Amino acid sequence: MPADGDLPVTTPELDGIQLFGHGLVDIAIGVSMYVVGAAMLMALWRLLRGPTVPDRILALDTLNVTAIAELMLLGMYIKSAVYFEAALVIAMLGFVSTVVLSKYVIRRDIVE
Repeated sequence: MPADGDLPVTTPELDGIQLFGHGLVDIAIGVSMYVVGAAMLMALWRLLRGPTVPDRILALDTLNVTAIAELMLLGMYIKSAVYFEAALVIAMLGFVSTVVLSKYVIRRDIVE
């Protein structure tokens, strides 16, 4: 018992597997970052090669979502809140750009 009367702080253990600090969670985040990176490359390929404009818009939206996921994973890995805020800004800009581009495809005019 500590002298000031507080209970000692304990960390969870799972039969010797570390949950943080190059443990199971960090490995899962690292693998997820590679998978999301591969998805970004495929979306970039569709963006460059897409035969129609709607295909390219969908690829751009997919690239936006995967960039948000990559930033969130990086923020969890580094344990920094800055990346979460950047992901929020990218999500808002991505929503606006998707609305504008879809409006352009439908009417061929952005401003009414």
